[in-house]
Formats: sequence, C-alpha cells, structure tokens
Amino acid sequence: MTTVGGLPAHILLVHAVIGLVPLTAVLVVLVAVWPSARRWLTWPAAAAALVTLVSVPVTTDAGEWLERRVERTALMRAHTELGDTMLPWAIALAVIALAYLARKLLADRAARRGALVGAEGPGTARAPSAGRSTSWTADGPGGRVVSLVLAVLAVVAAIGSVVTVYRIGDSGARAVWTGQFTEQAQPPPGRPPAG
Repeated sequence: MTTVGGLPAHILLVHAVIGLVPLTAVLVVLVAVWPSARRWLTWPAAAAALVTLVSVPVTTDAGEWLERRVERTALMRAHTELGDTMLPWAIALAVIALAYLARKLLADRAARRGALVGAEGPGTARAPSAGRSTSWTADGPGGRVVSLVLAVLAVVAAIGSVVTVYRIGDSGARAVWTGQFTEQAQPPPGRPPAG
C-alpha cells in the first residue's frame, strides 16, 4: 500500500495501530485478571489481537515505502528502527489472546460434555471433566498454574506493547515535527505581524 487519497498510507495506518495496540492490551489484561470479564471478552480480545497483528506489518510496510521517499535523518532512522520492534509485541498479544480463547473453548466443550452425561438420567456417571479435577478447574484447562503464568505474560505483553507503541509514535512525531514549527504564534493570513 502506497498512498490513500493522495497521502502516504503510513500516516493513516499508524492511527489504527496507535488505537488497536492499547485496546488489545486492555482487553487481554481484563481477560487475564478478571474471571467475570473472561466470559464476555475472550472473543473480542482474540479478534482485536488478530486485527492488531495484521495491522502492524501492513503499517510497517507502508512506513518502509514512505521512508524511501523522505529525507533520511537520524530521527527518521531512530523511528524506523523502533518501528521494527512492534511486531514481536503484537505477536505476543495475539498468542496470549488465542491461548485464552483455546482454554475457553476447551472449558465450554468440557462443560457441555458434563451436562450431556448428567442429562442421561439418574445413576449415570458424570464425566471426569465435569467434576473437580486438578486439570479442569474454574480457572480453565491447566488449572491455576497455567492461569497464573498466562496472567503474568498478559500483563508483561500489555505493558511492553503499550510502551513500545508510545515510543514509536513519539519518535515518529519528533522525526516529522522537529524544526518544523516555531514557539512564536504566527499572525493570521492577511494581517501584518504585531510589532
């Protein structure tokens, strides 16, 4: 993608990444640390993570196209190098969100099996997955240890991704705007400067 409406696509796509990364990070953390939210936000978190994962390389590619068409400065190089650090964080958010989705689907499947076995009538045995076992708890498949590990990874990935997108955006703004404005307010067009 090169231009959109006569503007470099990168300057438009970057706004999607700036919005999607923090949104995805918040959703993933809510799914990780708030069991009540997990029921409703697992699918939206996974969807947001996948959209974010796709948008990052698309935006980076558009940025590389733009980089070849602007003056190469130290600030621009710094921005370009930082831009390449976003994809691993987007991958981490997507993997964690998909892990929560997989756990939810497995737990839902186990609950349905348990309900079906219990519905067969009195005296029928309950499926082991419907009872309280160490691997299928309220925390989901894998139990509390997996839940704790995923929660820690979710918080680390969320913080890392938000800090990274901030640093990339800050470096991009500096690359574009450094030396391009004055501290002095300019007079409106058609008026002489105040003397």
